[in-house]
Amino acid sequence: MSAAVSVAGRTAAWLDGVNPVTKILIALVLSVPLFATLDPVSASVAIVLELACVPLTGLSVATVLRRLVPVVVFAPVAGVSMLLYAKPGGTVYGRFLFATVSDDSIALSLAVMLRVLALGLPTILLFGRTDPTELADALAQVAKLPSRFVLGVLAGARTVGLFVDDWRTMTLARRARGLGDRGAVRRFLGMAFVLLVFAVRRGTTLATAMEARGFGAPVDRTWSRPSRLHPRDGVALAGAIVMIAAALTIAVATGAFRFVGG
Repeated sequence: MSAAVSVAGRTAAWLDGVNPVTKILIALVLSVPLFATLDPVSASVAIVLELACVPLTGLSVATVLRRLVPVVVFAPVAGVSMLLYAKPGGTVYGRFLFATVSDDSIALSLAVMLRVLALGLPTILLFGRTDPTELADALAQVAKLPSRFVLGVLAGARTVGLFVDDWRTMTLARRARGLGDRGAVRRFLGMAFVLLVFAVRRGTTLATAMEARGFGAPVDRTWSRPSRLHPRDGVALAGAIVMIAAALTIAVATGAFRFVGG
């Protein structure tokens, strides 16, 4: 089976045919079990298996790596606390006040950083090409969530791109006026405040417009595009279960499994 087919001149990935609600379940299946253990093996195996599924997502490897950069930057932040304040064990390499760096703390820090990557990667792969409107249709029709909540989420998701455009426009405007070359921190805080003002004003206007059009009415709403589950959803969910089971099984078999509560 090929990972992608051509549809109307556009490459449609295999994962595009999976319902967004199923994608949410898959993300939970791939993420929640990893909270039960603090070992580098299960997280590493999960990352390798998830990266092997990149051809099914329709995303290029370069795109995945680029979107993974914020997660990679955040991972060491999560690992530092474990490195300094985890229960010491093995060889102690240094002490400072309440902080102790030892073999166990280094191993736990590595495990935490890998687990952060393993938790962030499924979201990037599963929702990198998911259309917000398709997600809203699935949440309302398959997950049976309240339409008012779903429409609010959809409206918020649609405005994210506008915030990116606003930030780019402000950056170019300040640079054209000669204000964009100094004081990076001050410039960032000032632009962030302006963007917050834009967000509040746009949110108020959007909420008023949606109420005027009856989006907040307590009635049964109809949807123009049906959202249904298909056999492919079962295949995708079963594949996710197999992947996380393999990761945990390998960790147990190698003796690396380390239950969080233990």
